[in-house]
Amino acid sequence: MQANRILLQRKYSRIIEMFARSANIPLEQALDFFYHSELYQEMSEGISDMHCRSDHYLVEEMETEWKEQ
Repeated sequence: MQANRILLQRKYSRIIEMFARSANIPLEQALDFFYHSELYQEMSEGISDMHCRSDHYLVEEMETEWKEQ
């Protein structure tokens, strides 16, 4: 399932902002990490309907990926 591009971009911005706050890193660093993450790949390609998950869930996924880095 493909999400509306505008809504997806808004979801990305919410996730990036929440992740930056939770990881206590600058927005620029969070943005760079997000766009190079597996989560972004899955969301942008509609894999597993990741874009349908809650923002909090997706931030937790980002945190897990960040810790594995």
